Amino acid sequence: MEAAREYRYERKFFVDQLDARQAIALIKQHPAMFSELYPPRYINNIYMDSPLMANFFDNVDGVDARRKARVRWYHDLFRRVDDPVLEFKIKRGLMGTKAQYAFPRFDFDTTFTGRSFKTAIQASELPKDVLEYLLSVEPVLVNRYLRWYFATPDRRFRVTVDTELTFYHLNKFSNRFLHRQVDYQDIVVELKYQHDDDLQAGRIASAFPFRMTRSSKFVQGIERVYL
Repeated sequence: MEAAREYRYERKFFVDQLDARQAIALIKQHPAMFSELYPPRYINNIYMDSPLMANFFDNVDGVDARRKARVRWYHDLFRRVDDPVLEFKIKRGLMGTKAQYAFPRFDFDTTFTGRSFKTAIQASELPKDVLEYLLSVEPVLVNRYLRWYFATPDRRFRVTVDTELTFYHLNKFSNRFLHRQVDYQDIVVELKYQHDDDLQAGRIASAFPFRMTRSSKFVQGIERVYL
């Protein structure tokens, strides 16, 4: 899963004093001339972790080399998911990359449980090492957010803006998804770029009036629905 891949930098910023409209206006006014790259869309994720929550504690403890596993799809949350993607997000300090695999289609509704997840992966054609890893973990969290996409004219620097952060507890045996934690106030902004552009990225980042952070939406979600 971690063969030679291209890593990119990801600088993350936390915005809690502005609404989405104000944050986006500041990004569009940035000297780097960011413009909207795609229409905004909702992103849905199912995150997995070990029984001892190793991925969560690696994030909290700031372990330099870490990874998270998730299944991702777009637009409606509750539906027949015909196009899910399994992603391993691999981090090395401020740099990250992804390993992606096609995931079996499944129904995400109130009948979905940890057992449903196991049934789906056992019927898949995923590589052996990936399948073995997935059988060793459990789905623990569902999160959802609305994302905007921006880029500089040369596409060397990209910015995403995530709002409406929503979190659901995911149980192994039974789920109704009636209780959720929604954060309408906080906004997560990410600046993404290649290794060779790090020097210029520092100048771009310094022009943002946002606070840099290492906190992840995965950690935030676990803390909200479990702790």
